[in-house]
Amino acid sequence: MSSSIAGAPAAGKMSREERKVLAGTLVGTTIEWYDFFIYAQAAGLVLATLYFGPVSEGPMGQVVSFATIGISFLFRPLGAVVAGHLGDKLGRKKMLVFTLLMMGASTALIGLVPTYAQIGVAAPILLVLLRILQGFSAGGEWGGAALLSVEHAPVNKRGLFGAYPQIGVPIGMILATFVMYVLSTSLTEEQFLSWGWRIPFLFSVVLIGVGYFIRRSVDESPIFLEIQERKKESSAPLAQLFKHNTREVVLSALIFIANNAAGYLVIAFFASYATGKADDGGLGMHRPSVLLATTLGSFGWLIFTMYGGILSDRIGRIRTFQIGYAWVFLWAVPMFLLIDTANIVLFAVAIFVLTIGLGLSYGPQSALYAEMFPARVRYSGVSIGYALGAILGGAFAPTIAQMLLNETGWSPSIGIYIMVLCVISFAAVSMVKETRGADLHVDEVHKSKR
Repeated sequence: MSSSIAGAPAAGKMSREERKVLAGTLVGTTIEWYDFFIYAQAAGLVLATLYFGPVSEGPMGQVVSFATIGISFLFRPLGAVVAGHLGDKLGRKKMLVFTLLMMGASTALIGLVPTYAQIGVAAPILLVLLRILQGFSAGGEWGGAALLSVEHAPVNKRGLFGAYPQIGVPIGMILATFVMYVLSTSLTEEQFLSWGWRIPFLFSVVLIGVGYFIRRSVDESPIFLEIQERKKESSAPLAQLFKHNTREVVLSALIFIANNAAGYLVIAFFASYATGKADDGGLGMHRPSVLLATTLGSFGWLIFTMYGGILSDRIGRIRTFQIGYAWVFLWAVPMFLLIDTANIVLFAVAIFVLTIGLGLSYGPQSALYAEMFPARVRYSGVSIGYALGAILGGAFAPTIAQMLLNETGWSPSIGIYIMVLCVISFAAVSMVKETRGADLHVDEVHKSKR
């Protein structure tokens, strides 16, 4: 078998189709994660006040608001199972278009939900139902984007190609935070709470239109087409997945938990903690300044995620992950000591330094996961592993962080929580045999027994 995929050059400039694939995966994941993160930003800043009535006052209101972030994660595995199964049967491209449209519709509708003061308990119920739809679509999104990019890549550039859907996450984060910053500086507090916070959700309709057009133009993964051509497609890929690759599913979930938990502190918790009232355990910092600092600090996530993918092509996926998790482990407590100074420059530095480790333990993920599973069940395997890792890691990380802060009054306790997760993820990735250069084609049905 050639060392590169279906006519893709092993070296030199990217082909036109490769550029289309990378653009499609990058734009699509950026838009989908913008949708997901704009909710996380709103949950940290306004939703507790507007949607949770009797419990909206004080730190408990923020705990409940953060919990709605986690609820959607519980439905990611269902989305991963459905999208993974259909993606293995019908193709990566069709499921990517479907999940993109579902995410956009649910996000726009969140921007139209009346508040608790207007319709009472129906307001949080509608909010949670739409979050469930977001979680379902997000569960199927990442696997398809990761596989389209990696399966189109030359064998020696899988880490680089796989980093493109990964950087959609920090770009979506930057976009979501920057939109909130613009609104916070352009509107009065009353205007922002009344209607301004809804604008980012409704803006999703425009972004979805752009993403749909781009994704429709991308060709199907060559490896999926190879499966179809050979007519070896399984009638029950999920059954095959759990018969032969349960170990890989479990390890892929554990590998992700520390990165996802620390990432959701950046996405949702830090801004809430920094801008919260001192009486409620917050730092009382200026909201627009915090949002801008988060936006600028998050550029490190983008830079080091891309570098993590490139580095993994040179030194291996496992070593790159290990370096990333060691970095997050060492920085977890010092980071909170900087944040607690309530100095906006040190706040931005704390986030930026954290994103070095986040990027190194996120950039290689697409390539690692794709190389861990055989082609017939790859979409299902990477999607379900990713979704389970997100539940164990980021789903309730902001909620746990807020509860630790409420109970201990000492923010470094959150850092210790992240350190424990880093140990688990470091151990899990160390149990995987280096995958760089693995054959991605259909012949490896029993890779779990290698």
